[in-house]
Amino acid sequence: MAVAARTAEQVEHVAREIETKGIRALALVCDVSDRASVEELFVDARAGFGRDPDILVNNAGMAESAPLLKTDDELWHRLLAVNLSGTFYCTRAALPAMLANGWGRIINVASIAGKTGAPYIAAYAASKHGVLGLTRSLALEVASRGITANAICPGYVDTDMTTRGIENITKKTGRPAERSPGCD
Repeated sequence: MAVAARTAEQVEHVAREIETKGIRALALVCDVSDRASVEELFVDARAGFGRDPDILVNNAGMAESAPLLKTDDELWHRLLAVNLSGTFYCTRAALPAMLANGWGRIINVASIAGKTGAPYIAAYAASKHGVLGLTRSLALEVASRGITANAICPGYVDTDMTTRGIENITKKTGRPAERSPGCD
């Protein structure tokens, strides 16, 4: 199994955890928002395993919050680049081999925010709505060719990313943490 993250420390930790289960894991560094980095990731994964992946899980993501009028261009583009473009780049890199093999599975981690939206997360919600649209379109495009594309839309999960988001909303709005989106 190939796993990737932006830093070697993150991905090596995950690879070690996987290997404790008796599964070979290849730790690779990749910035999914960078097309060239994604292309290199797939070259390295192919070289490490001697074959192309037939299952892709697009799980890279980031969340930052700001009211819409305080969402600057940098925040908007950063969230779209990681959450949506990263999903697109990885899928585009994996799909040719899946089509050639007549089988593949693509799993995109979106978010409940991609289905409903919420205050202070317009950029994040827009990027995750995009992941759902990409997934739905791709699923229809490849369904007859042995490939499935599905999205998982989790709600708030107890992760560092969620904690940072709630802390940011609390700091910016003065609302107590238990009244922040995701804490109800």
